[in-house]
Amino acid sequence: MQFTAAQIAMMINGQLEGDATVSVGNFGKIEEATTGDLAFLANPKYEDYLYTTKASIVIVNNTLELKQPVSATLLRVPDAYAAFAALLSKYQDIVAQQLNGVQQPSYIASSAKLGEHIYIGAFAYIGEQVTIGNHVKIYPGAFIGNNVSIADHCTIYPGVKIYHDCIIGSHVTIHAGSVIGGDGFGFAPMPDGTFKKIPQIGNVILEDYVEIGANATIDRATMGSTIVKQGAKLDNLIQVGHNAEIGSNTVVAAQAGVSGSTKIGSNVMIGGQAGIVGHITIADGSRINAQSGVSKSIKQPNTTVTGSPAYDFTATLRSQALSRNLPSFEKRITELEKLIQQLLAEKVAS
Repeated sequence: MQFTAAQIAMMINGQLEGDATVSVGNFGKIEEATTGDLAFLANPKYEDYLYTTKASIVIVNNTLELKQPVSATLLRVPDAYAAFAALLSKYQDIVAQQLNGVQQPSYIASSAKLGEHIYIGAFAYIGEQVTIGNHVKIYPGAFIGNNVSIADHCTIYPGVKIYHDCIIGSHVTIHAGSVIGGDGFGFAPMPDGTFKKIPQIGNVILEDYVEIGANATIDRATMGSTIVKQGAKLDNLIQVGHNAEIGSNTVVAAQAGVSGSTKIGSNVMIGGQAGIVGHITIADGSRINAQSGVSKSIKQPNTTVTGSPAYDFTATLRSQALSRNLPSFEKRITELEKLIQQLLAEKVAS
């Protein structure tokens, strides 16, 4: 697909400088782009590449003052990064619209209800009593279990498994290999030392505008629902335990784990490889740094914690600063001890 600079300027409401008829068909980094590519410049550290890039069109900020002539056509906008992101989204929507219909071989139960303008890829499985909304894309090899509900404008990438009874809101994206609604880790210890599995009869609810990364696992509830609330974003390789709740607009980075029955508030940020124990609460706006281990509730909103066990971020920084000075403290203490001994000796002598 080819777009001219004039067409792109209309899409992002940009001010055009240069050849309005030049066209592009690809995206590229400003330092690597070639003729026919569109790039953007948002970080001043990359400005030097603007004067050497081979990109045909570059999106820049309105405030940028050129230090030398450029060969590319410029599109000036208030925020180059945001404009570029919006353009990528439009491009992705255009590509997605080209996918339509049901590919074969695939299995769709006779009781399933399919919306309009959907795409179901080859080798997908759609179970009994499944409801799929309009403009849904289900890529090859996906499994949709019995009684699952998927609302409008969702994208289910290859190899995703959605177990029975789960509910997926609108505009949800689930990336390849993720498992939604696998059994929660529930086992009861028996007197003979064995463990008896507790049936997991709940489900998982992903509310509107949730995005789940690749190879993430969200366990179904023992009873009730495991819930990821509206607008939350989960990275790749994340584990969410049974009956947990992830608050709205919360973001969780890769390899983090949330244990069962933990309630995480809204607008929380959780760093990569962080671990959160079960049956606690995390207040709205909390910040949990990467590799932190949270073993108790965070009750004060907008608190930042770090370390394992996780502790107040500012206090931890002070502790780290003190620990770096321990050798000098030891030296000073030794000198003070010598001085005290000298003063005591002088007192005895007098």
